Amino acid sequence: MEILIVILLIILIVLIALVLFKKPSTSTTEQSHLMIQQQIDSLRLDVAQTLKSNTDVVFESLRTTTENINNQLSVLRESLKQTTEQFNQQLSAQTSTIGSRLDNAARVIQELQRSQGQLMQAGEEIKQLGMSMTKLEELLKAPKLRGGLGELLLEDILRQVLPQSVYETQYRFRNGNTVDAIIRTANGIIPIDSKFPLENFRKMVDAQSDQEKKTAYKQFVSDVKKHIDAIAQKYIVPDEGTFDFALMYIPAENIYYETVIKNEVFGDTNDLYAYSAQRRVFAVSPNTFYAQLQVIALGFRGMEVEKSAKEIIQSLSRLQVDLEKFVDDFETVGKHLNNAKNKFDDAARRLDQFDAKLKQASGNVLTDGAGKQQKLIE
Repeated sequence: MEILIVILLIILIVLIALVLFKKPSTSTTEQSHLMIQQQIDSLRLDVAQTLKSNTDVVFESLRTTTENINNQLSVLRESLKQTTEQFNQQLSAQTSTIGSRLDNAARVIQELQRSQGQLMQAGEEIKQLGMSMTKLEELLKAPKLRGGLGELLLEDILRQVLPQSVYETQYRFRNGNTVDAIIRTANGIIPIDSKFPLENFRKMVDAQSDQEKKTAYKQFVSDVKKHIDAIAQKYIVPDEGTFDFALMYIPAENIYYETVIKNEVFGDTNDLYAYSAQRRVFAVSPNTFYAQLQVIALGFRGMEVEKSAKEIIQSLSRLQVDLEKFVDDFETVGKHLNNAKNKFDDAARRLDQFDAKLKQASGNVLTDGAGKQQKLIE
């Protein structure tokens, strides 16, 4: 529409230019001016109408466009509101999920920190234990301390299994020798001595070459045989009530294994078990000694049951004697009661006879008295 107006204006300007540049006569000029004025007025009217029409169209178009824009803005605003709400919901959910995950992560971190603390504490305890073991190894280098530890372990295992009345620690024989422990049974005494041949055993374990191990093992076997000989000589004393054997308590399983179970080393036969059996000194470890003590404890329980059974039999025998005495007394009382009953029956018969005689005598007296009275009346 604006283009049409511009075209009309251009045409009007061209017409005016044509009129001005022509050289007509005066009358013609006036007519031309009049015609131009009319055309200008007509053109102005057309332009005014066109502008008015275009303005109305533009306003209507603007109104329609504004309404459409407002409607679209409303739709966009509603959509934006819904989108914002959904986004807020999703954001809230994501925030909650993230918060939960952060809480879980915090708990996991706390647990990890706690576990780390526990691991550090355990590591420290292991370190302390290692230091304690090192100190213990240093202490065990002294033979007396090793012997004391073996005696404590021996006493502890005896205390766990047997009643205190059947064993004794640091038992002294009449010859002056003192054994670590004894077990009293009905048939004799079992002597037990603790030995801890650790020094040469450690040398054997720490040896680097086969020759060093062989040399250390021979020294270890020699030490064990010396212990066996000492126990056999000092503590197997049948004259003082011991059995013809003794037990050598070795408080370490690995040393017991080398002493009893392992017989051949580097092709040499060192049968310590056969040697100990020959000397009647039998090695025991904590595990084997515990099992043997269980058997001994069962034997003691059996002896207690047997003792209780004998006491019950003796009690029954005493009850039998008491019962026989009671039967004799009962029979005597029965005889006395029978005699008393016979006497009572005899006395009852006599009483009946006496009563009958008394009644008879009374009747005779009354009869005689009535006869005499009748005679007097007559």
